[in-house]
Amino acid sequence: MNLHLNSAFLENAVAELSKLPGIGEKTALRLALHLLRQDEEVARALGEAIIKMRSEVRYCSKCHNISESEVCDICSDSRRDSSIICVVESVRDVLTIEATHEFHGLYHVLGGVISPLDGIGPSDLEIDSLVDRVAQNEVSEIILALNPTMQGDTTNYYIFRKLAPFDVNVSILARGLSIGNELEYTDEITLGRSINNRIPFSDTFANKD
Repeated sequence: MNLHLNSAFLENAVAELSKLPGIGEKTALRLALHLLRQDEEVARALGEAIIKMRSEVRYCSKCHNISESEVCDICSDSRRDSSIICVVESVRDVLTIEATHEFHGLYHVLGGVISPLDGIGPSDLEIDSLVDRVAQNEVSEIILALNPTMQGDTTNYYIFRKLAPFDVNVSILARGLSIGNELEYTDEITLGRSINNRIPFSDTFANKD
């Protein structure tokens, strides 16, 4: 649907807002009109907050989580167990797991999962940097906490094979999570129990023909 508005400035605002994920033209128009009804300071504060976020927020050089410094607060927290690394797909999954208050190790954000149909291969993800962390540090366990989908399982297996040469335990969340569900939409109690009751990754395929 193409909107024909009486203002090029409004049309431009709607066009930019509609580029956001999950925002269509109708929703973008509603948001733009809402901002138009507010005091100019409201729109200015929103714009400045977005610009500040984009210029100041970066990715942690160790785990690739969002951070305002070279190393994020989680990686620099001496109270965290640095011998355990939880591997997740996205920053949203870090936030979701942190909300359970059940995990006290470190994270590693891959930035996606292997998906040939979408043109995403292992080299497009932060897998090599994960292997480097295992090789350089005293890591005793890697927890694979990717979404239980075909792409997630493929990525799990690829990482498991990459870590085979190292003396590190590789575990996976207990499948209290429904197949196809995303961590982001899993309730905190179920996710917390899945973390605490994690199982060796090799057990998920060792008995298969």
